[in-house]
Amino acid sequence: MSTTRCGFVAIVGAANAGKSTLLNKLAGAKLSIVSPKAQTTRFRVIGVLMRDAGLDARTQILLVDTPGIFKPRRKLDRAMVAAAWAGSEDADLTVVLVDARSGVTESVRTIASRLAGRGRLIWLVLNKIDLIPRARLLPLTAELSGLFAAERTLMVSARTGEGLGDLLDGLAAALPPGPFLYPEDDLTDLPDRLLAAEMVREQIFLQTHEEVPYAATVETESFREQPDGSVRIEATIYVARASHKAILIGEKGSRIRMIGERARHGLAALLERPCHLFLNVKERAGWDEERARLRAIGLDDQN
Repeated sequence: MSTTRCGFVAIVGAANAGKSTLLNKLAGAKLSIVSPKAQTTRFRVIGVLMRDAGLDARTQILLVDTPGIFKPRRKLDRAMVAAAWAGSEDADLTVVLVDARSGVTESVRTIASRLAGRGRLIWLVLNKIDLIPRARLLPLTAELSGLFAAERTLMVSARTGEGLGDLLDGLAAALPPGPFLYPEDDLTDLPDRLLAAEMVREQIFLQTHEEVPYAATVETESFREQPDGSVRIEATIYVARASHKAILIGEKGSRIRMIGERARHGLAALLERPCHLFLNVKERAGWDEERARLRAIGLDDQN
């Protein structure tokens, strides 16, 4: 008789540690948006992974990608950090992902101090090991071990895939016995409406600069199945200033067309069907302090 294991694994780390890249690489699909800029992820995303856990045993690994932990200023920031810690509190196992290039930063120390002494199952995973000399890894591991107790330490490169097989095998064996919580062919818990908004927001990060990506949010207003099997999506981009709206639209609408085109291609690949995407840009000062806006993007601020 086959046995099953299932559990939540929270990926916690400083902004830009590579959490979303790791989730996407492990899942083999684009579940969480990625950009070179820090603080891209705004809410928890669950990736559903199936892995053999030894002879006649299978594990459903529920990987929880969380927002980077940083010093919050706005209501949006507080909600993002709260989502990150909630992901860790609810998990069976917490993976502390550390950028090996950056080492022990103030954010890493903050994470370590909050996790220390909590009695939770913690693994330390050093990421981006392909970008630094190997001789630096052992001293860095020793320094981190002095900040909090980790049951296991692994070294990976989410970009190249190095070490990810060992990480998955370890997680599959470490999670508790229990029934699967999601259908085996599910990839994520995100509804399609939120996936659509996130794909648009990713393109805003990739195609605009400075403060514009952080001052914008995207809400899916309409997501309708069409008789031919395609889907029609209408989304609104809210920005904080008129100047941001002008940048997003671009000369004669060139920027917003490019954002829509690339987001549409990404969505069609993810949803495996044709997508018709229509974007609207609205100025809404202070949207990042509105609870209704935060709830619309999968966040809520309880503070």
